[in-house]
Amino acid sequence: METNWQEILFTFFGGLGIFLFSIKYMGDGLQKAAGNRLRSILDRFTTNPFMGVLLGIVVTVLIQSSSGTTVIVVGLVSAGFLTLRQAIGVIMGANIGTTVTAFIIGLDVGEYALPIMALGAVLIFFFKKHSIQNFGEVVFGFGGLFFGLELMSDGMKPLRELPAFIDMTINLSDLPILGVAVGTIFTLVVQSSSATVAILQGLYAEGILDLNASLPVLFGDNIGTTITAVLASLGASIAARRAAAVHVLFNVVGTIIFMILLMPFTVYVEWISGLLNLEEKMQIAFAHGSFNVANTIIQFPLIGAWAYLVTKFIPGEDATIEYNPKHLDVHFIETSPTIAIGQAKEEILRMGNYAVQGLQETYEYLKTKNRKNAEMGNQLEQAINSLDQKITEYLVMISAESISSADSLRHTMLMETVRDIERVGDHFENIIELIDYQEENKVKLTAEAMEDLTEMFTLTIETVQKALTALDTSSLDLAREVAEQEDLIDKMERKFRKKHILRVNEGACSAQAGIVFVDMVSNLERVGDHAVNIAESILGRRS
Repeated sequence: METNWQEILFTFFGGLGIFLFSIKYMGDGLQKAAGNRLRSILDRFTTNPFMGVLLGIVVTVLIQSSSGTTVIVVGLVSAGFLTLRQAIGVIMGANIGTTVTAFIIGLDVGEYALPIMALGAVLIFFFKKHSIQNFGEVVFGFGGLFFGLELMSDGMKPLRELPAFIDMTINLSDLPILGVAVGTIFTLVVQSSSATVAILQGLYAEGILDLNASLPVLFGDNIGTTITAVLASLGASIAARRAAAVHVLFNVVGTIIFMILLMPFTVYVEWISGLLNLEEKMQIAFAHGSFNVANTIIQFPLIGAWAYLVTKFIPGEDATIEYNPKHLDVHFIETSPTIAIGQAKEEILRMGNYAVQGLQETYEYLKTKNRKNAEMGNQLEQAINSLDQKITEYLVMISAESISSADSLRHTMLMETVRDIERVGDHFENIIELIDYQEENKVKLTAEAMEDLTEMFTLTIETVQKALTALDTSSLDLAREVAEQEDLIDKMERKFRKKHILRVNEGACSAQAGIVFVDMVSNLERVGDHAVNIAESILGRRS
């Protein structure tokens, strides 16, 4: 009987597509149902590597993707929210969390896949409440996952009779290292270990692969899944690249250990399968879970060693943006509010330096259109928002104490200054979005417009820097200079608007370019307003 390759390939890859879509859709629904606060949860509760492991498990179960969790971790490390040691714990936990998918697949509910999808569709399309719609996405994704598996299984059934696949099974059983390579490469291509483990479960259930051939492929799947984190770390900070390197190291070392222990591990899987009377798919799920749990237990004591090793392997000083405050010591609030106010001032100056850096990155983005400048600017704006919240909370705690009238004036000034710096961050973020719009819509600014923006950017950045120096040194002279420069920025904005109208009327500049230009100079003018607010608070306090 002739093999219908077209039907096999269409059924298999169609099922794989539905599976990948469904697992992402289910994960997105779970994430939205969880309140979309996963980053803040990781930031707040990852106090040590052990907590990191637990949170890695929880977050990966929620979003149904160890790669997704690891990408979040790489971002948090890059942003300075997590240390490398904390990140390693989360990565280990993510590997355990991803095994939950294999256990779900082990449940034989394929015949109910379509009714489950129908129920999910009803919840999504016939209810207006977001929480019900989110739950509907989870249900629809859950059903689609099994529907995709059924299709993949149907596509794989004819392979049992093919001599080529019989030979492959013998080769994989005789050469376990080949199985590791197959699992690694396939997961590199598909970029989902859940999908490749599901395919492996199907091959094993159909009798195409035996256990000796399946386990090395399973180990390879775990190596292949690290590619997503590696890709996410490219172009990121040194700390982020180190976190991705640990992910690779953890899975490669685990595979080496279990390849050495392949015979006893195979015996263990056969024993547990017989003891619990497990079906084939659930046997692979137990093997997957046992591998990742045992690997985490074995390597958990080595977290410090792995952190040291990747630091040596990927050397260099990391230019990480620290989101968390460095100077806000709560012990000073009760013992010495005056010192606490000084600490708050130091943190505000640090926040202000981020604002200056953000303006500089925005200006570079305008000139070069290099996305790295935009990404750095957006990270700086997030850091400013984070510090704004922490500093404001600290100042509110100080206000509950009994403080002198002089300290009360300083306190009020600092509260206002925090707000002004935070607004500077909002304005350079607005300009980044305008440059994004300019790029996406191929909007061209004239050479004259770029000269005007260069002049205004340069003066605005200098004015903000001068305002911060005036705040640091309590200099009245510098504060007056800031007020004078802000007058120049105001005049510049009015002058450039008029020039822009002339350019539009003469046809030298498009309407779209005009909108982008006017909004940019308007945002820069407002940055100048916030700089002069800082200066005037100094002048008001010293008068």
